[in-house]
Amino acid sequence: MKMSRICHTFYFFTLFLGCWTSVMGLLSPKGVNYEVQALMGIKASLEDPHGVLENWDGDSVDPCSWTMVTCSAEGLVIGLGTPSQNLSGTLSQSIANLTNLQIILLQNNNISGPIPSKLWQLSKLQTLDLSSNHFTGEIPSSLGFLKNLQYMRLNNNSFTGKVPREVANMTQLTLLDLSFNNLSGPLPMLASKSFNILGNPMVCPTGKEPECSGMALMPMSMALNTSQDGVPSRTLKSHKLVIAFGSSIVSISLLILGIGLFLWSRQRNKNQLPFDQKDEHHEEVSLGNLRRFDFRELQIATNNFSSKNLLGKGGFGHVYKGNLRDGTAVAVKRLNDGSAAGGDKQFQIEIEMISLAVHRHLLRLYGFCMTSTERILVYPFMSNGSVASRLKVTVKPVLDWTSRKRIALGTARGLLYLHEQCDPKIIHRDVKAANILLDEYCEAVVGDFGLAKLLDHQDSHVTTAVRGTVGHIAPEYLSTGQSSEKTDVFGFGVLLLELITGQSALEFGKAANQKGAMLEWVRKIHQEKQLDVLVDKELKNDYDPIELEEMVQVALLCTQYLPGFRPKMSEVVRMLEGDGLAERWEASQRIDASKFRAQELSSSERFSDLTDDSSLLAQAMELSGPR
Repeated sequence: MKMSRICHTFYFFTLFLGCWTSVMGLLSPKGVNYEVQALMGIKASLEDPHGVLENWDGDSVDPCSWTMVTCSAEGLVIGLGTPSQNLSGTLSQSIANLTNLQIILLQNNNISGPIPSKLWQLSKLQTLDLSSNHFTGEIPSSLGFLKNLQYMRLNNNSFTGKVPREVANMTQLTLLDLSFNNLSGPLPMLASKSFNILGNPMVCPTGKEPECSGMALMPMSMALNTSQDGVPSRTLKSHKLVIAFGSSIVSISLLILGIGLFLWSRQRNKNQLPFDQKDEHHEEVSLGNLRRFDFRELQIATNNFSSKNLLGKGGFGHVYKGNLRDGTAVAVKRLNDGSAAGGDKQFQIEIEMISLAVHRHLLRLYGFCMTSTERILVYPFMSNGSVASRLKVTVKPVLDWTSRKRIALGTARGLLYLHEQCDPKIIHRDVKAANILLDEYCEAVVGDFGLAKLLDHQDSHVTTAVRGTVGHIAPEYLSTGQSSEKTDVFGFGVLLLELITGQSALEFGKAANQKGAMLEWVRKIHQEKQLDVLVDKELKNDYDPIELEEMVQVALLCTQYLPGFRPKMSEVVRMLEGDGLAERWEASQRIDASKFRAQELSSSERFSDLTDDSSLLAQAMELSGPR
């Protein structure tokens, strides 16, 4: 018995020591966080004209609240994204110390110098995008050690030399873009499914060209591997197939053989329908960093999409709770018009782009399912649900004032990423409380982004229907169907009013109509300093009146009639953080009100009229799923 107690004591001591080691593993003997040091090294080597890295603080012990930094649930830095920020300078070697990094997005900046030679140490890296910068030097052969890398974009830089043979070792690569550099020499046998080398005239596809001095024409996109003789062994993925003509009979034979393989493979693919409900034994595959689910698996997970599992429904489709075979809880969104949501390839391209938008305040796409009649997206499930569900009077505990402020700021940061830091940018078009989810810490997570564009591809890239929810739609979008970042800003302003009042825009708008047009009434009570009548009664006066006034001011700035007068989301974030609101509000008050009064009244009346007919537009879609 005594020996047994000793063993148990030793076991728990070992368990405690392991946990303590995990927690303290990031700390140096002086208590400095290694990830903080690494990020500060990156910041020191960059020039930041817009101050986007301003809140990176070397004295901090936790970088997870820093802009452009994404952390895992365990508090480890897994994402670094600063695209389109006019950053210059060089990329520091200290990035290699962020050993848990999975995603690096630095595209569309002015960063120069070589790729850090130690980048190969990031063994967990899955996405590397350094495109559209001024990087120079050779592509390091050590990148071949990145065995988990799935996306690598180095295009539109000034890289020189050969494509290193070691890149062929990156067997997980789905996309490799090396276009528009100054590369030369022969190409290795690359494992990437999609490969772009356009704009490198000194590159030789096979290395057997005379003097291997380059070619006038290069294929834009190829599906590789290639054989030792340069013959494609998989279907060519582009209709722009161009094969170098040689003077010998061998070259002509290879050309004929290549075309024959292409036509045979294309005909075979045409005869293979996308797997459907009968395809119960389809092997799991992945698209980039997404998992492709079998339809039958999702049927079982949701109990055949039972109404008992329904979490929400609306303009994009129905959402069901599901449990996968391994016990993982998921939220399964079954899109409307699944058979018409663009072709298979276009659908895959769009969901890949959605999956690359990674931010701590954005909903993470987990996987998808695609059949001849179905388009389904799969997200992790989150029991805290949406902000809309938490604002309902019947749900306890009620969100307190501090939580509502944090939700507002988190949502703004997520939209800022979509508008100004994501490439290509994404316009949400349906910002509302029902599409803002809450993680386990009640942090805001923006859901449903990218879906409007995804479903609009059936309209040949032209939006023919207004997508959105009654009470949240900007006047210019309603009248012309033209959306922009400023339509999202308008919706965010209405979201702030939802957080303040605890009511949906539809409910609040109907109540406000008894006193006049909704936005005009809010402006009126702001002028009369009676904002307490707006506040959710469930808060029981437990809020800061100064912070309330500031949030109302931001809401009114965001919902101005003319889009040009509304702030950008980057300005909204700064104002919510306490920077620049007073100046912006004062400037808005100096504008000649009479010049736009007629338009404002017309807009407000139209806005309030919409609240009486919820059948005009899509109803609220409530999701339940975390990042």
